[in-house]
Amino acid sequence: MLYTYCSKFIYLCCIILYINFPPYFVFIYVTARKQEVIKITEQLLEAINTGDFEAYTKICDPHLTAFEPEALGNLVEGMEFHKFYFDNEIIVIINFLFFVLVIKNCKAINTTILNPNVHLLGDEAACIAYVRLTQYIDKQGIAHSSQCEETRVWHKKDSKWQNVHFHRSSNSPPFSFPPASLK
Repeated sequence: MLYTYCSKFIYLCCIILYINFPPYFVFIYVTARKQEVIKITEQLLEAINTGDFEAYTKICDPHLTAFEPEALGNLVEGMEFHKFYFDNEIIVIINFLFFVLVIKNCKAINTTILNPNVHLLGDEAACIAYVRLTQYIDKQGIAHSSQCEETRVWHKKDSKWQNVHFHRSSNSPPFSFPPASLK
């Protein structure tokens, strides 16, 4: 009951705000929707980093299409192509995380989204382009950084954002830092 009253109150406040300050209301609405797209993109990358295929499949459309370096210039469709990497890297990630947690007591993989640019394509679609910076520590304790450029197309279905297509390019060579003991 309280929820219904709160919802109606918020709805009325939005109408009043829209009537009195339309440009400001539109700015707030657009900014919030863009932040929503950035947030779901961060969740997707976290699922990739942790090897959580279940979370990945919940965020992606079952008919996801992609151009990525691993596909050698081919358009891949569906989840099987990506499942191969989850199935075969999850052991490496778990061993890697275990090794790093025991030896270094730190997080194994850190991904940062740089310069996100979100294009809203109506109420149910969006496109985000960004640079993905990934940092990790290998088994020898050497820190590595790599970057790639990604574009993702999102579609809102049943009030949930789903990734329907992405394109990833990697034009920058990876960079390695020697362990502190070798400096």
